[in-house]
Amino acid sequence: MTPTTDTAPEPQDVTAPLTAAAAFLVLRVADGAEDRVRAVLGDTAGLVKTVRIGADGAAFHCTVGIGHRVWDRVVGGPTPRELAPFREIAGAAHTAVATEGDLLYHLRADTRDLVVRFEMLLLEAFGDAVTVVDETAGFRYRHGRDLLDFADGTANPDGAALPAATLVGDEDPAHAGGSYVVVQRYLHDLAAWRGQGVATQEQIVGRTKFDGVELPDAEQGQKSHKTLCTITDDEGVEHDILRDNMPFASPGSGEYGTYFIGYSRRLWVVETMLRRMFVGDPPPLHDRILDYSTPTTGCTFFVPARPVLDGLGD
Repeated sequence: MTPTTDTAPEPQDVTAPLTAAAAFLVLRVADGAEDRVRAVLGDTAGLVKTVRIGADGAAFHCTVGIGHRVWDRVVGGPTPRELAPFREIAGAAHTAVATEGDLLYHLRADTRDLVVRFEMLLLEAFGDAVTVVDETAGFRYRHGRDLLDFADGTANPDGAALPAATLVGDEDPAHAGGSYVVVQRYLHDLAAWRGQGVATQEQIVGRTKFDGVELPDAEQGQKSHKTLCTITDDEGVEHDILRDNMPFASPGSGEYGTYFIGYSRRLWVVETMLRRMFVGDPPPLHDRILDYSTPTTGCTFFVPARPVLDGLGD
């Protein structure tokens, strides 16, 4: 059953549109700091309102995810059915690493200053209750391309398919309106990537570079990134996820990358996608994009419905 406003609590801003600026803030909760963390989480709407008041109509969205390690201590009640720590995936050539993280703040805004303003207020409110594990600032690049120069997120669901793919329904009624989210921070070897011809790059990605048209799927042997990331269940039903990936860069230090963030109604869909990429389908034919893009983080969170998050401050 597809979640709707009539059958499920209001979700957080999971399906908010991409913006010009974004930030991905991963935090670790200090032992014994659960009360303060609950209070700050419960005041998320208040912090967002403060930022929006001075935004002159510019968009600002905040989505909060909570990890398995602190779920019982911070939220309580039943744990979301599939929620588990990110599981390392070791392939013959590449590894999807697992790193620590208890809270995820995914911030999207029309302007960078709104993101900074929110982070200042948030970290001041948390104080020593949290430590920052990762803080990555993303930006929109060339009308939605990644730094490999291919359009990103072209397979995202839209319309009624968007909430159906991202929001938990009556299969886990205690967590209806919530969403699983997986994040990874990838660093690119741009020199090696640009050393490949356009035809080779297109074969690796599975789309044309100029206009993002899908290329035919390989029926056997090496599969493209697009094909490996297309997930169907045993009944032949295809399952989508929502990618809100953003490029990040520090040209002065030669750092260029993509922050992968995938929202899904079913965590196993993202996990299957990553396993196919890193292990291969068939093994050991891994996703060749990994020869040029290396993940340095890997975390899993659950984004509870808005009333659950608001209620943590009570």
